[in-house]
Amino acid sequence: MWGDRMWHFAISVFLIELYGHNLLLTAVVGLVVAGSVLVFGAFVGDWVDRNPRIKVAHGSLFIQNGSVILCSIILILVFSYKKWIEQTWDGWLIVVCYMVVIGLADAANLASTALTVAIQRDWIIVITGCNRSGLADVNAAMRRIDQVVNVLATVTVGQIMTSASNVVGCVFILGWTLISLLVEFICLSKVYRMVPALAFKAGPERYEEQLNYFERMRETTSTKDVQRFSKHGCNSKSEITPNSSSDSDQNVKLSAQQNFLGFYTALRRIQRMLYISKIGWKAYYQQSVFLAGMSLAFLYTTVLGFDCITTGYAYTQGISGSLLSLLIGISTIVGLLGTVLFILLRKCYGLVSTGVISSCLHLSCLLLCVFSVFAPGSPLDVSTILISPHTNVSLANWTVPDTEMNQLHSYLLSTNMNQPLLSDRSSIHWTNNTLLYDSLPAGNYPDSYISISLLFSGVISARIGLWAFDLTVTQLLQENIPECQRGIVNGVQSSMNYLMDLLHFIMVMVAPNPQHFGILVIISVTFVMAGHTMYFIYTKRSNDRCF
Repeated sequence: MWGDRMWHFAISVFLIELYGHNLLLTAVVGLVVAGSVLVFGAFVGDWVDRNPRIKVAHGSLFIQNGSVILCSIILILVFSYKKWIEQTWDGWLIVVCYMVVIGLADAANLASTALTVAIQRDWIIVITGCNRSGLADVNAAMRRIDQVVNVLATVTVGQIMTSASNVVGCVFILGWTLISLLVEFICLSKVYRMVPALAFKAGPERYEEQLNYFERMRETTSTKDVQRFSKHGCNSKSEITPNSSSDSDQNVKLSAQQNFLGFYTALRRIQRMLYISKIGWKAYYQQSVFLAGMSLAFLYTTVLGFDCITTGYAYTQGISGSLLSLLIGISTIVGLLGTVLFILLRKCYGLVSTGVISSCLHLSCLLLCVFSVFAPGSPLDVSTILISPHTNVSLANWTVPDTEMNQLHSYLLSTNMNQPLLSDRSSIHWTNNTLLYDSLPAGNYPDSYISISLLFSGVISARIGLWAFDLTVTQLLQENIPECQRGIVNGVQSSMNYLMDLLHFIMVMVAPNPQHFGILVIISVTFVMAGHTMYFIYTKRSNDRCF
């Protein structure tokens, strides 16, 4: 988790520095990794289901850490020889470097998704022996670790990059990843040996036969094609004369046949991947906890958290970077209280009822955010979005005028503090490292701080219910998804989380001005209400009684 958090924070800063303090590359990385999980989430989950646990864990670990190591090496070279690289191949070499970095970052994220699904959605269930109380304790403990590491890791790497240089930051991440790879490999292997049950795994019987059908068809068709092509080649060979033109024609035919076989094989593989995605989404829909999973995904469509959107808005309302850092620390403590509340409520009222209570608590706190939209000091102006929704959509609308800008400074805020954390956390939040300025903009203070105070009071207090609800749904998924489908269903859940998370960035693109933020708050609360309504429907349909 420490390595993940450092890397997620650092890669966005590195790309901003490389591209001249422009957010384009960071946005591209976010879109690429989000799109990859949307497309390949089910396929990654299927790979987790169809392979031995230790193979999945070690394979994902090596791919993830190997990608980060290679990416760090490339970044070190680019930072060190940037001028020479920009002049090589008429500037195309630097483009190739950017593409390789983005590709490696994407590979690391997919591997991280696979490792998270394997360890936190499968291994810990086996390790706890399906003990519900033990599973709840482990989930809460892992969430506490992640929240604390989320702050400390970004602070650490940020201080290194600020006090030294980006190259030193890359070297630190490179060294950490190498050591982490060894330690994680040893620990995972030791845990695997300590828990013999991890060696036994139920196969995906429900769709194994259908998947093998594609393999048999591909092999049969390929064999027939090879025999037909071989026969055709033999017949042609008997008719070949010493004429060199005949030899040339024969080579062209053989080349065309090989190209056809290669194209056909690739087509069958694509068809198989599409089929895996289809059965993955179908399996997700057929789960008894489908509505619970959807409710969690809907909570990702929100601007009510400490990402670049909300903190950027707060800065336009006269909130300093130091105060925002303090609010981040308070929100982390409140989030830890949410994990404690989850344990207490589950013991007293049961798991399903804990979700109901935490949902009500979450919604009640978010009402403060709704009140902030209409409170004194709110910049809400509906007429601006009604008249011209695309007026002044540049980043300048979220920052101070150029004449008032001070030196750019990166505050070490956590990436994804607003989201209910499935550990396959949305990597679109790599763009959420808030970029602020060293001092407040002159003449940019609101008439009243009541609105912004209510907003952050709601955001921070809501984290208690948010994390309790997140842990509730996480355990419901762990307990109710069959072992043979844990990978593919949780892979689809990751895809849903990414999809809903992208929606809130689209909302900001449509309404980017600070005057529009109140509209975004209302839409966000609407999505959250829709998500919790789905959970209430799930509760009504479940066999367990809430109270």
